[in-house]
Amino acid sequence: MNATVSILAEIPEELHETLKGYLEAHPDWDQDRVFTAALSLFLLQNGDCDRRAARVYLDTLFKHAA
Repeated sequence: MNATVSILAEIPEELHETLKGYLEAHPDWDQDRVFTAALSLFLLQNGDCDRRAARVYLDTLFKHAA
């Protein structure tokens, strides 16, 4: 991934608590990685099957902790 854009999103508190629990149990993931994977998968499933979204999803999914 070459460039990144920062976004601000409001999510339900229950979802935030679940995300915090997931991140505590999976230290190789962070909030940005989770959101990138989730958004790219959503676009793959509901969009026009853009190869860029597929590449971002796969890169994010198989990214190793730095």
